[in-house]
Amino acid sequence: MLRVAVVGGGPSGSCAAEVLAKAGIQTWLFERKLDNAKPCGGAIPLCMVDEFDLPESIIDRKVRNMRMISPSNREVDITLDKVYSPDDKSEYIGMCRREVMDAFMRDRAASLGTNLINGLVTKIDTGSNRQGPYTITYSDYSTGKSTGEAKSLEVDLIIGADGANSRVATAMDAGDYNVAIAFQERIKLPNEEMAYYEDLAEMYVGTDVSPDFYGWVFPKYDHVAVGTGTMQKNQTLIKSLQKGVRERAKKRLVHGEVIKVEAHPIPEHPRPRRVVGRMALVGDAAGYVTKSSGEGIYFAAKSGRMCAEQIVESSRSGELIPSEADLKKYLKKWDRKYGATYIVLSILQAIFYSNDTAREAFVAMCDDMDVQRLTFDSYLYKKVVAMNPWQQIKLTLLTVDALARGIFRNQTSYKPVPSAVRSDEEVNAMLAIKTITGGIKVDNNKDASKQNLASEQGERDPAVSKKS
Repeated sequence: MLRVAVVGGGPSGSCAAEVLAKAGIQTWLFERKLDNAKPCGGAIPLCMVDEFDLPESIIDRKVRNMRMISPSNREVDITLDKVYSPDDKSEYIGMCRREVMDAFMRDRAASLGTNLINGLVTKIDTGSNRQGPYTITYSDYSTGKSTGEAKSLEVDLIIGADGANSRVATAMDAGDYNVAIAFQERIKLPNEEMAYYEDLAEMYVGTDVSPDFYGWVFPKYDHVAVGTGTMQKNQTLIKSLQKGVRERAKKRLVHGEVIKVEAHPIPEHPRPRRVVGRMALVGDAAGYVTKSSGEGIYFAAKSGRMCAEQIVESSRSGELIPSEADLKKYLKKWDRKYGATYIVLSILQAIFYSNDTAREAFVAMCDDMDVQRLTFDSYLYKKVVAMNPWQQIKLTLLTVDALARGIFRNQTSYKPVPSAVRSDEEVNAMLAIKTITGGIKVDNNKDASKQNLASEQGERDPAVSKKS
C-alpha cells in the first residue's frame, strides 16, 4: 500500500490529504501550528465555496461591494448589484479567517482517514538520487509539551505544502525564488465604523502603501484586516508601507484597537523545479500566488487536489508507487489550465502597479462596467472570459486615455480619505484624542515619513516628486 506524507496543513495540504484518504491511501498530514493564522486578506472566490464544499459557517462576511482608492483618493465603487443583479445576492466574495478555514479543512481530511500529526518536520532523508523511500524526522508536539518528541516516519512519496520557506523544497533542491512579504494588523473598530465595512472591502494603491502591490482593509467576523505587501527587493520598507495604509485609512479606522499583528513570506513566482523524484510541491511551496491580485488560497487548494488526484490515478488508488514522470503529469495539467492566468496577471502588475500615474489609470479603468464584469467573472468563477472586439477596442482606449491623463497628475503627497460615517469635524476631534492603539509604532513626523518613502521610490516613479 502506497504511503504518502503531506507536509503543511493549509488549504493545499489539507485538500491533497483529503483526496488521498478518500482513495484509501495511507496518508500523514504534518502541521506544527494547528491554530495558525496566516497573515492573509482571507478572500475566497465564490466558485471555491461550491467546488470545495465549504460551509457558510467558515465565511465571516459576504462582500458584494469593493472600493478602489487611487493615490489622489479617487474612489471607485464596484457593486455586484450593478455588475450582476440587485435581486440576485448569490454572487459574493467570501471573507474568511484563515485559522477557521484551515482548521475546518484539516479536520475534514482527518475525519476521512488522514493521520493528522501536530509536528514539525526537521529533516528529510531523500534516499538514492532523491528517489526515496523517504525518511522524515520530526518533532511531535501532540502531548502539548513545549519541546517535541523526536520521531521518524518512512514514506514512498512526499507532497510539500509547507509554504514559501518550504523544507520539502530545500530537500528536493527545488531552486531559489524570490519571496514577497505580507504584513497585516487585525483591528477592532467602533460599531459605526464596523457597520460601514459590513459587506465592503477597500483596496488602496499608491507608492505610500506599496510600490508594487496594494494595501487593503478587509472585513472579518468582528474586526477588519488592514495590511499591505511588497516584493522582496522592497522588504525593508514594509513597516513604512503599513504606516502608509494606516495613515490613508485613519479616518475610517478611528479609535481602532490592534488585536493582532501578522507577517508572512509569499512567493513571487513558481519555483524552477516543482517535482523531483517522488516529491511534489503545491500551493505557496510551489509558488502558486498570482501577481496583481495576490490571490493564493484558491490556487493552493486546487493544486493540492490536482496533485493528489494524479497520485491516485497513477498509483491505481495506492496499489503502485508513482514515478517522477507520473507526478510531472500534474504539472502539465496545472500549467495548461492556469499558466496563461499567471502570465496575464504578471503583465497587468508590471503595467498598472509600476508608479502612481499607472495606478491612477488603473483605478479610473475600474469605473467602467465592462471592466468590472470581466474582472468579477474571471475572479468569482476562475474562468477566462473572452472579450468581444468592441470590448477589446474599448479597453485599449480606456487604458491609453487613463495613462495619458495620469501623466499630467503630479502626486506629491498623500492624504487620508474622509470618514464614511462621521463628519470631518467629529472625526478630527476623535483623532485628537487617539488614532489607532497598538500594533506598529507610527512616526508622528508624517511629512518626514512620506519624504523618505518618496525618495526611495522617486527614481522609478515619476509621479512622486522628491521634497526638499
